[in-house]
Amino acid sequence: MRGKATLLAGLVVAAVAIPSTAAMAIDDVNTRKLERAVTVNGILQHERVFQRIANNNGGTRASGTPGYDASAAYVQQKLTQAGYTVTTQEFEFPFFEEVGPSSLAQVSPVAASIESATFEYSGSGDVTGEVVAATNIVIPATPEPSSAAGCAPEDFVPASATDPQVALIQRGTCDFAVKVANAVAAGYDAVIVFNEGNPGRTDLLTGVTLGDPATVPVVGISYADGVTLYDAAAAGPVTVAVSTDTLSETRTTFNVLADTPRGDPNKVVVVGAHLDSVLDGPGINDNGSGSATILETAIQFAKEGKKPHQQLRFAFWGAEENNLLGSTAYVDSLSDEQLATIYANLNFDMLGSTNYVRFVYDGDGSDDPNGLAGPPGSAQIEQLFTDYFAGKNLATAPTAFDGRSDYGPFIEAGIPAGGLFSGAEGIKTEEEAAIFGGTAGEPYDPCYHLACDTITNLSTAALNELGDAVAHSVDTLARTKTGFFEDGSRMALPPQLTGADLDYRGSQLVR
Repeated sequence: MRGKATLLAGLVVAAVAIPSTAAMAIDDVNTRKLERAVTVNGILQHERVFQRIANNNGGTRASGTPGYDASAAYVQQKLTQAGYTVTTQEFEFPFFEEVGPSSLAQVSPVAASIESATFEYSGSGDVTGEVVAATNIVIPATPEPSSAAGCAPEDFVPASATDPQVALIQRGTCDFAVKVANAVAAGYDAVIVFNEGNPGRTDLLTGVTLGDPATVPVVGISYADGVTLYDAAAAGPVTVAVSTDTLSETRTTFNVLADTPRGDPNKVVVVGAHLDSVLDGPGINDNGSGSATILETAIQFAKEGKKPHQQLRFAFWGAEENNLLGSTAYVDSLSDEQLATIYANLNFDMLGSTNYVRFVYDGDGSDDPNGLAGPPGSAQIEQLFTDYFAGKNLATAPTAFDGRSDYGPFIEAGIPAGGLFSGAEGIKTEEEAAIFGGTAGEPYDPCYHLACDTITNLSTAALNELGDAVAHSVDTLARTKTGFFEDGSRMALPPQLTGADLDYRGSQLVR
């Protein structure tokens, strides 16, 4: 998964909340029949199967494992039985597993252990060598200029050709992958990256991806430990021992795509949810909840005999937890002509968090600190959700398009996008608890990316409320006769957000 909440100032806090000022060109479609048909019981029937699949396959449904393949086979079977045209899209991806935890210790001049975390796609190995700091490290940290340490090749003194050396880099400015690649090119045998030190960037540096496999061990540490190590290295030679135990190899996985037999194939609504879990757990909320909900919506839509004006394409993405690779492979595979046929993307990732908030993706950018909006049409999708919930006397809150879920490749391609999210590892605030209930100071989902993300880690209330909204949005966008824009048209314009604006690629930080 999946997205982080933006400022709470954008909360729709009242039952009679004022709708967004975004121009609504889409029709007001009566979706109550489909909402009644998509039930919590129906969603949970699929979730039970996902749980059993995980139980029978080492506790995981991660892409590249038998648990994912079995989950996809189940989804294909149910969609085929419902009358959809079902296809799969295979792609290769860099499979990564942390086999054992990292370790980092200062060996000399004073022995000390340092808490560390392995970067995704770190190389595997044991290195003992002298610490060499990159240039452009900023201590004390300042917001401007942010540290650019390691962003340029010349930030590194060429490493010794005979003795192992470990590069020390500060987070900031450019992607972690760039910093590590420059250190490796300069000949370093391992890399330590410490957090930047600005507010929100001081703790142990975890949840980081390099995007592609590195050849050397790469670990993250906290800002405080980084400063201590940097100061010690400035005073004289410091030797550290770095160890990582990882597996990186190329594996094959696939997306499952199901098209309605009716609807204009030149105006396609892609309704997506990622089907894979992380290796550490069965992923029944992340994202069995989104997958089960759109699967049940697809089944009930077919049973109702709906006649969509737009063709629906239900998409179950693989390798989302490996940096949105399934949705990226899909969007990248589209020709220019095929890309022009995509009307909109609806994304549903984590709909059953136990300490939930009704988060709606911030399509108009009104609650983004930088004012960044999704592609034109995204504001109208946001309003579709907020108006729906307001009509049910249910509050909502905006959540940023920050690249943490499968809408990312779509918005980069200029496709209108939106969707729902009930919260991940973020902490519920006092204000949120007062509005939405639940417990302040606790995560929205205490089992996010953990083995406890099981069938018992779900809120049926969240599945009920958000499941109905899924049905409403799918039915509305399938059957509206007019589009998002002032003249009723449906095609998108160039995007306002780009990949360079996103700090995440899936659940992992990239910079």
